Amino acid sequence: MGETISTSSQLVPDVLATLAQLPNDEVFTPPHLVDSMLDTLPKEVWTNHTYRWLDPATKSGVFLRQVAQRLMVGLSSWETDPLKRREHILKNMLFGAAATSLAGELARRSLYQTTDATGKSIKDASIKSLVVAMDDPNGNIHFVETEHTIKKGKCEICRAPESLIRDRRENFAYSFIHKTYPTKEMQDMKFDVIVGNPPYQIGMEDSNGNRTANVTPLYNLFVDQALALNPRYLVMITPSRWFAGGKALDDFRSRMLNDRRIKEIVDFANGREIFPTVNVEGGISYFLWDRDYQGDCLFTQMSDGQIVSKARRDLRDGKGVILRDNYASGIVKKISSDPDSKGSLAESFSARDPFGQSIKTNFKDSKPEPFNDSIPLIYVNKVGFITRNQLQRNHDWVDHWKVLLPKAYGNGSNQDSKQVIGEPIALAPGSACTQSYFVAGRFITRQETENFARYLTTKFVRFLVAQRKISQDITQSRFLFVPGLDMTKTWDDPTLYKKFALSSEEIAYIEKSIGDRDWIDSLDSPIPATHLPGGRKYKAGEAPVEADEDEDDE
Repeated sequence: MGETISTSSQLVPDVLATLAQLPNDEVFTPPHLVDSMLDTLPKEVWTNHTYRWLDPATKSGVFLRQVAQRLMVGLSSWETDPLKRREHILKNMLFGAAATSLAGELARRSLYQTTDATGKSIKDASIKSLVVAMDDPNGNIHFVETEHTIKKGKCEICRAPESLIRDRRENFAYSFIHKTYPTKEMQDMKFDVIVGNPPYQIGMEDSNGNRTANVTPLYNLFVDQALALNPRYLVMITPSRWFAGGKALDDFRSRMLNDRRIKEIVDFANGREIFPTVNVEGGISYFLWDRDYQGDCLFTQMSDGQIVSKARRDLRDGKGVILRDNYASGIVKKISSDPDSKGSLAESFSARDPFGQSIKTNFKDSKPEPFNDSIPLIYVNKVGFITRNQLQRNHDWVDHWKVLLPKAYGNGSNQDSKQVIGEPIALAPGSACTQSYFVAGRFITRQETENFARYLTTKFVRFLVAQRKISQDITQSRFLFVPGLDMTKTWDDPTLYKKFALSSEEIAYIEKSIGDRDWIDSLDSPIPATHLPGGRKYKAGEAPVEADEDEDDE
């Protein structure tokens, strides 16, 4: 390990940078990203020889390696002998919980230059003299064999399904979140700085390699356990979905938003900027948690490798989510302070199953043709016919004027979809819908129904929805920033901009951010023509795609 690192003159590709480009469920972190994360830490960490560092999910060893390189420079005045300095760093300061046994070998090779940390396997004397000989072949990077605690078909700690972990070489029981690391021998050890890129989820494939629907996040468990160790600093990279959604992440998000020790967040809306071969829906971010800090968070937006904006903000201002757009947060704050507000549009939305849990997106028990006393059932791409008795609830809604809104739209990236939501359908009374749709609003007049559908298509409304939308899913909570207005009136963007006193700069920002959006006019029929044979939505015999069960709070 040298005294200085030169990246500009490096001719041989970094093997860890190469690994970071490979498609794999265990995403390897590129060294340049690790360096950016480490840059958020205060300078004093690099000159304190008493600190202990932990990577709780070591994969390639890149975090520990980059930390070691910085400490070699930062501790040079404390210990001038580079060999003694390196020995102290490797033996006393750097620790890792390997994510898998193979990852442990790779990390040891990266940090110690050998998979056997004792150095006994090295025969070349010239190389052996450069290796810090550890007492344990694992050094300070241990893979701790851990078992899941299975109850009712899944692990009660990490919720991993039993069917997934059966017959696998690695059982996905990560020692750090199952509290088998630190080991008993290390229980009294205090970690000052915890850094890493934890596994994001479990459940992408079953034991036969088939994709599963039961995708369960894991990164939040790593964050929680790291905080439970009460380090001085925690720097961790995670998917950004927790900002506004994510399966079973409500409590985690609430804790994070209300934790005033989160000093900095750096957010990449397009996760492929840093993990080009992996599509992490909703983007990627990393954060710095500082035990002794109390205050607002410095939020940095990144795009195409450039800083879009930086702002110090109170994360609690987002009504339960983190706003990813610093400029937009000011617009939201202005609109939310309107004294004439009649509450939030979210209050008018139905539950995610407006006519009952059994009326699913791919409901099987409808007929293709109408029959005596039947009612139309609107699917995402066709119309079926059922009896009212097949509905489990809200039977009277059939006779209301309604506006339906697709439950999912886009791929989770606001950069890729300027429409934000799907086309609202304004429906005459007389039909129901599957769980492909929310009933976004119900009315007693045709005019109110049309006005509401038009309101949903305004750039004003969709801009506010976009601030809470981090995946394809449309939920009630996405509309919490949208003001409820009198639907006996007609609303368009110029009228709304004037009502909420938006500046010319704010209007221009909204107009640039959001594209046009149509609505489907079925005010003369309970069956939208778009969903009938010949209509642009109609796809005969094709099963609709179930939306990802992301879900946050509905």
